[in-house]
Amino acid sequence: MEVRELGNTGMQIAPIGLGTWAIGGEGWAKGWGPQDDNDSIATIHRAIDLGVNWIDTAAIYGVGHAEEVVGRALKGRAERPFVFTKGGRVATDDGIQGVLKGDSIRKEVEASLRRLQIDAIDLYQIHWPQPDQDIEGAWEAMVDLQQQGKIRYLGVSNFNVSQMDRLQAIAPISSLQPPYSLLKRGIEDAVLDYCQEHAIGVIAYAPMASGILTGKMTRERLQSMPESDWRRHDSEFTEPRLTRNLALVDQLRVIGAHHKSTPAQVAVAWVLRHPAVTGAIVGGRHPEQIETIIGAANLTLDDADIAALEDFLEKHP
Repeated sequence: MEVRELGNTGMQIAPIGLGTWAIGGEGWAKGWGPQDDNDSIATIHRAIDLGVNWIDTAAIYGVGHAEEVVGRALKGRAERPFVFTKGGRVATDDGIQGVLKGDSIRKEVEASLRRLQIDAIDLYQIHWPQPDQDIEGAWEAMVDLQQQGKIRYLGVSNFNVSQMDRLQAIAPISSLQPPYSLLKRGIEDAVLDYCQEHAIGVIAYAPMASGILTGKMTRERLQSMPESDWRRHDSEFTEPRLTRNLALVDQLRVIGAHHKSTPAQVAVAWVLRHPAVTGAIVGGRHPEQIETIIGAANLTLDDADIAALEDFLEKHP
């Protein structure tokens, strides 16, 4: 698999990285239903075997559980992939809250290091800019932790241009992790242009829109999902958007047939086509899911493919 340099880090990463939101399991506000840890570990190992050299996780996924699973999967390996994680979200009795005070960030980093069983986090990211007024304090704490050698590079997730500008005045941002897919294009133009101008790498999350664009999602499957899977009540998985989204999958299937590719591969390749995007985060709960999506890294869509998708989206906003 080809590699691309992530922003100003010097890290050469594969176009596809493994996301671990789903392997956090259930039992928290944004869970994906039951998940077997052995399946999760097997998925991580298979992704590495296929050339994926970075894993993205977060302290809030499963309230620490996803990081623990990643730590178990990587323990004892002679060569490990880059490990990216995120902080600034805390589970409370009132739900998930944004906490960006410097002391809280320092505690989160120490806890993530323990769960991941590593000495330094390759990329540490502010998960959400909430509360907005505290982002500078969190960033300053992260700079201090970087100087201590506990973090190698600093990134942000879900930030807009003005928020990134504020942090750039303190220390350079290495990467941005935004949502980006055929269904979520809000970062086009302003945000992606800014990242290109400032050598900020972009690792896009949810390129398959949390599974709706995989070609595997059906009305029957949605109805059989456990109540603990957050997608059951998400607007993209319910009417009126569901019908439009499944029609988009049919368009992806037609394009994929020309390339001997799946709808999921086409959806990810569409995200990777943008020159500002360094990589795409692909979630996986079972090894075969990684096996079927990895081909997106080598799929190049032609002008006709892009035009067909643009035409569909224009006619079905």
